[in-house]
Amino acid sequence: MKSITFDNIDFVKELFGSHNSNLTRIAELSKVKIDVRGNSVNLQGDNNKIILVEKILTQLYELINKNFSLYPADIDSAVKALKADDTCQLKNIFFDTIFVTAKKKAITPRNFNQKKYIDASRKHDIIFSLGPAGTGKTYLAMAIAVAALTKGETNRIVLTRPAVEAGETLGFLPGDLSEKINPYLRPLYDALYDMLGFEKTKELIVQGIIEVAPLAFMRGRTLNNSFVVLDEAQNTSSEQMKMFLTRLGYSSKAIITGDITQIDLPSGKQSGLVEAKNILIHIKGLKFIYFHRRDIVRHKLVSKIIQAYEKLNNIKK
Repeated sequence: MKSITFDNIDFVKELFGSHNSNLTRIAELSKVKIDVRGNSVNLQGDNNKIILVEKILTQLYELINKNFSLYPADIDSAVKALKADDTCQLKNIFFDTIFVTAKKKAITPRNFNQKKYIDASRKHDIIFSLGPAGTGKTYLAMAIAVAALTKGETNRIVLTRPAVEAGETLGFLPGDLSEKINPYLRPLYDALYDMLGFEKTKELIVQGIIEVAPLAFMRGRTLNNSFVVLDEAQNTSSEQMKMFLTRLGYSSKAIITGDITQIDLPSGKQSGLVEAKNILIHIKGLKFIYFHRRDIVRHKLVSKIIQAYEKLNNIKK
């Protein structure tokens, strides 16, 4: 048996989680019994597993001590990372700052797969990021692009989405073409405002340094010295995906994000993202990163909601 005592009671509350939920999860994943005694824990089980849990708890406590906010997904990531490499330092994952926003908020990876995503962006020119909503695919892609722009690694950013009729018909929506399309692009604008501030974003868009446009507007162009992000790529057709990928010119990089469980294309129409996943995976220079339900960093109920829909879809199949 091993006993560990933590000094700061406020940090202990965050480490242990609501109703000791974090400890319960660590116990489940490690097969170590964890008994709580105030701000101390007693660990019982296989000696190697006890050593693992001790490293997990002490490193997470150190992160909280450095103003890190602990999410449930971080628990799984910490256990997975230290199981894979017991010399791993969690601070190297969670404190890898990509960009500091206009409000001085540091954007960092929140789990092991987000760290893989960021590392891949430093080594590859084209990255496909696939997984459920709430895993940070789009937000991190945009943070990586904005960081590249501010460091002078690229001359401009192009953000694009397919304007798919997700249950609505564009022709019957009010307004001109711009007003009909803007709602599809709004999440991209919101992320830019969060990272750069409203005025700076507006200035860069006016200068043409940042462009936010529907995917159809990419046809016929060659994008040199650009960082391009294609969001909601599951709603591209095969033709659109090929068109997009062949727009990249010299010194350009691209990140393609999507969730293949939320395809809004007409029944029977092939998703360009699904097709790309099947035919491009072995091309050198490309990297596919896969996120899972456990990587969700939104409200804890989001993961449970997605799990419920996954079960429903499996039943229907």
